[in-house]
Amino acid sequence: MSDLSLERTIELADMVAYAGATWDWHRLHYDSAWLAERGIDRPVVDGQLFGALLAEMVLDWAGPGASLTALSFRFKGFVYAGETVRCTGRVVSVEDGVTSLECSVEVVGDDARVAVAPAAAEVRRP
Repeated sequence: MSDLSLERTIELADMVAYAGATWDWHRLHYDSAWLAERGIDRPVVDGQLFGALLAEMVLDWAGPGASLTALSFRFKGFVYAGETVRCTGRVVSVEDGVTSLECSVEVVGDDARVAVAPAAAEVRRP
């Protein structure tokens, strides 16, 4: 089985759309003036967005009819508007029709760093 990967640049417009979909309007994610007062130079990506990206990666890989049965992850650091993240995963076991994966999310580019790890997912494929 192959390794999984998904790369995405998260722009402020994406963050506002995500906030609208999840009703999470914390100023940390969009309000530049509020952030500047706190010494933060850019809006911070909502951490739950990483769960959505990991789920997208796993389900795209697993194919039609697959279901995500478990997903867990731990934040390691902020990701800011305009940064590119790469989600990766690899199969660690297949048992009784359930595939278990180890996953992570890293910021790529000049300021490369781990954003989410460890992360794990389980998926049932038809």
